[in-house]
Amino acid sequence: MNQELPVPGLNEVTLSEALKALADNGRRAVILDLMSRSPEEHPCSSFDLPKAKSTRTHHWRVLREAGLVTQREVGNGSFVRLRKDEFEARFPGLLQSIRQADMNGA
Repeated sequence: MNQELPVPGLNEVTLSEALKALADNGRRAVILDLMSRSPEEHPCSSFDLPKAKSTRTHHWRVLREAGLVTQREVGNGSFVRLRKDEFEARFPGLLQSIRQADMNGA
């Protein structure tokens, strides 16, 4: 089974939704990790998220619904990709500002 999970069009995503998704330390860490990786898909299991499957699923859903990532299920695993270029077009400079704030310890 190879299934792309639904994501909103970025024109449907509000700044409030994006900031709400990024307010959680774990989700923000995932986005920062994705920003440091190659732009291809990465296994969801390669990220440091809580061990409970329902909690991990919740975090991935919040990031998808905020337009930050795409997610694809393959067999019994799933893969994620940062929608960096699309997100940058919608909210110019936001991801870089988040990265800079993290580097400055904010």
